[in-house]
Amino acid sequence: MEWGMANRLARTIKPDGKCFYLAVDHGYFQGPTHRLENPGQTAEPLLKYVDAVFMPRGSIRASLNPNIDTPIILRVSGGNSMVGEDLANEEVTNSIEDIIRINASAVGISVYVGSQYEHQTIMALSKLVNDCYDYSIPVMAVTAVGREEEKKSARYLALACRVCAEQGAAVVKTYYCEDFEKVVRGCPVPIVIAGGPKTENDLEVMQFVYDGIQQGAIGVNLGRNIWQNDSPEGMARALQAIIHENFTPKEAFGLYEEMKNNS
Repeated sequence: MEWGMANRLARTIKPDGKCFYLAVDHGYFQGPTHRLENPGQTAEPLLKYVDAVFMPRGSIRASLNPNIDTPIILRVSGGNSMVGEDLANEEVTNSIEDIIRINASAVGISVYVGSQYEHQTIMALSKLVNDCYDYSIPVMAVTAVGREEEKKSARYLALACRVCAEQGAAVVKTYYCEDFEKVVRGCPVPIVIAGGPKTENDLEVMQFVYDGIQQGAIGVNLGRNIWQNDSPEGMARALQAIIHENFTPKEAFGLYEEMKNNS
């Protein structure tokens, strides 16, 4: 691996081989969703717990302090919204020059395997990998499902992850599911777990993160289950402990409860 690529990956994947990414990119299709009205204010108290923050360029430039040490994973796909006809109708939204200007450590793009826009989004991933390779910038592919929750099966996700890896993605973000180890086994590059909609049970979040890592994921890229929580810092610290300190869900939940009660 070229030195620059390895260096950027080392910034976002820690020496223990694990990673904790904070997803704050929802505004590009959801608008000012609850507790993400000001992305910079939402992210700022959580940055000390995470290894990178996943954001679009608008939020970065308008609301994120440029003095932060936390690496940036730049969201570089879009073209849809919650009120549009089809969430899968995405394209690359950033030039390679703008990716470099923002000083991104990596970029992230959604790929909608099995949708009407499968070919369009796979080819967008391929072109992005080609463009970024010249500058040693890693690409994270996101196996997006739009509104089709039924696609969160091991059979589908294994296919989607492998397709993304074969196009040159350095990391693949996907959902945790039953038989998740089959998804990991079929993907030749590291997998990070997506969060999806906010859960109603805090321990449930910690459990699926723990289980996913036990089954081969290197970490997570979570958003709503952290910053929509009543104790965002408590949740972030608990997940950090699971990912990097080998806490069990029960141990992490105790840490979460302590921080929540003392806040």
